[in-house]
Amino acid sequence: MATSDIYTTTFDEDIQTAATDCPDCGSSVRQAGHEMICEDCGVILEDQQLDRGPDWGRSERRESKKRTGAPLTPTRHDRGLSTEIGYNRDGNGNTLSSKKRRQLNRLRREQSRSQWQSKAERNLGYGLGEVRRIGASLGLAESIRNQACMLFRRAQSEQLCQGRSLEAVAVASVYATTRCNGLGRSRAEIAACARCDQGRLTNAYDAMNVELQLPTQPISAADRLPKLTTELEVPDQVRRRARELAQKANEAGITIGCRPSGVAAGCLYLAAEQAGLDLSQRRITDVAGTSPNTLRSRRDELLGIED
Repeated sequence: MATSDIYTTTFDEDIQTAATDCPDCGSSVRQAGHEMICEDCGVILEDQQLDRGPDWGRSERRESKKRTGAPLTPTRHDRGLSTEIGYNRDGNGNTLSSKKRRQLNRLRREQSRSQWQSKAERNLGYGLGEVRRIGASLGLAESIRNQACMLFRRAQSEQLCQGRSLEAVAVASVYATTRCNGLGRSRAEIAACARCDQGRLTNAYDAMNVELQLPTQPISAADRLPKLTTELEVPDQVRRRARELAQKANEAGITIGCRPSGVAAGCLYLAAEQAGLDLSQRRITDVAGTSPNTLRSRRDELLGIED
């Protein structure tokens, strides 16, 4: 099941899906502009499809976006449809008078009072804010943060927030999204940016993984290598060699029952030794979060495969 299948779309648009096979030759079909074209025979299956992109309109000199609002976003509890009341300047950048500022202050106060329709909506707004904050701290892409927000929405709708802190469900949503997309972020790394400990993250993630049936894949040593090689600033040849060793270790079955971080540390240390790179065991284990004894054990097992 694809990663995007874990999230539900609640928009009202009638989304159309095109066929994936050509009825004439059976080859795959691709979309080019507003047409569906067969890659093999070139037959046009559909043309003049409905353009669902933004419609900015045009002014005399340049494109104008004044008659359109911000796009819908799953990172806000109201999907970004609420109005933002300014402070000291109007839309054209002119300074507001004192009378107008006092009026806006009263409007802003009333808006804040009527912003939340229920306690569940308030919790949703707070949880989505936590997801955005954690995603920004980790430097995740906007698409990953959007998926994490949608997953938090689904967890709240399935009553998974009851009996758990919103911070734990929020950080579990971020961790589950990184797992589903194969980003290889560890729990300790994500918990360091959260407002709860790693134990609560684990409990919330386990509940979400079972109840929502997330398509998570097991973490491999190859998923841990990019972080290690980037922080240790090793050469490209060492990176490639470490990845080859990780693949050999997986094929040989020595990764069964072992932590991926320990196997990745052993692969990187052996690759550095073979390349003549002076990389200490303590430096690798500090970044990988493992012990020197584990590193040497995985290194010896890899040497047994090489022999």
